[in-house]
Amino acid sequence: MRKTSARIRLLLLGLLLAPVLARAELVIEITGGAETAIPIAVVPFALDGEGSLPVDMAQVIDDNLTRSGQFQTLARGEFIETPSRREDVGFQNWRALGIDNLVVGSAERDGDSYRVRYELLDVFTGRRSEGKSYRVAGDALRTLAHVISDEIYENLLGRPGAFNSRIAYVTMEDREGDRRWQLIVADADGYEPQTVLTSTQPLMSPAWSPDGEKLAYVSFEGRRSEVFVQNVGSGEREKVASFEGINSAPAWSPDSRRLSITRSRGGQTDVFVLDLNSRETRQVTDSSSIDTEAVWMPDGRSLLFTSDRAGGPQIYRVSADGSGTRRLTFEGNYNASPTVSPDGREIAMVHRKSDGRFAIAVQTIDGGNFRVLTPGGQDESPSFAPNGAMVLYATRANGRSVLGTVSLFGDARQTMSTAGERIREPAWSP
Repeated sequence: MRKTSARIRLLLLGLLLAPVLARAELVIEITGGAETAIPIAVVPFALDGEGSLPVDMAQVIDDNLTRSGQFQTLARGEFIETPSRREDVGFQNWRALGIDNLVVGSAERDGDSYRVRYELLDVFTGRRSEGKSYRVAGDALRTLAHVISDEIYENLLGRPGAFNSRIAYVTMEDREGDRRWQLIVADADGYEPQTVLTSTQPLMSPAWSPDGEKLAYVSFEGRRSEVFVQNVGSGEREKVASFEGINSAPAWSPDSRRLSITRSRGGQTDVFVLDLNSRETRQVTDSSSIDTEAVWMPDGRSLLFTSDRAGGPQIYRVSADGSGTRRLTFEGNYNASPTVSPDGREIAMVHRKSDGRFAIAVQTIDGGNFRVLTPGGQDESPSFAPNGAMVLYATRANGRSVLGTVSLFGDARQTMSTAGERIREPAWSP
């Protein structure tokens, strides 16, 4: 949603002014944290033999835990020792540094692959809380670091991590007036970007299928907005919505059989449900206002959507059969772009603060515990992590568009950017 009703309509029609892409090394900045964060140290993994690991797995794990907002990691410059196994740890040294948990590990070359082992140690008891061994190809070391991060997160917090997941986003490259849009999929930390589609026309609104294998998105390749579904792995895609007028804002139902979409018909812009087998649509909202950006509740029985029927953008809930519409947001005069946590308990949204800045906020589904998570500016397009502990969004930093993540716990924030690159409309995979 945009800042006025007219700008809302511009979004639905597809903005042709898009950010610029220039490939370069990814820059990560992590700030903030929670006062109650768990103190932990991740020691660099030792490599048996000469050389070093092609990926600093310990740093990947450290960064993952830090950006979750629930861990306070120790800087390497403060390490007294760098053990690679429990038997070599001087636990009294780490206790003196205020560390509760310690991660140590090592790797050994085995042909074209590596044997990697790690241990999660309780500094106070000296016992091993977790420990596993893996054999992976060299190009899978970063993925393994995400897997280990998830295991540490779950062991210490009792709920799954979300580091070994993916994000999708849209970029546009402009070379002397020759524009090219790209749909990109990357690791959750922004590394390993892969272009899954390139187009000379705008691409918008990527949305992951519940199994993480497909993306629905809006394309203007036919010189009008149309909805496509594409298999991320194979690249196969099909056009699923090309109705007269607007076809926008796709979102998957929990059973993967339907998409909610925004359609314009008879001068109205409403939410419809598209059956992916029959290709028939069923109208869900019926209002002279603009109803758009629908997302499904996890049980598939209702949807949330943005509407300006109250005079400004607010978030509403409606049953999947179109009955029982009710307003959910009342804090301020602008709340839009809802995304629902995987457990259905919280909503993240774009909220306009009293100073006019646009920030990411959350509240419970019943309207309570409203919290603004980001300082604000031009934040947009929030998307929950698959464990509901972080929110991905688009924002601007130093005059250009970047991706950001913010933890629901504490004040940990991360921005991801490359020199000259601008990014829009991110979506976090299941």
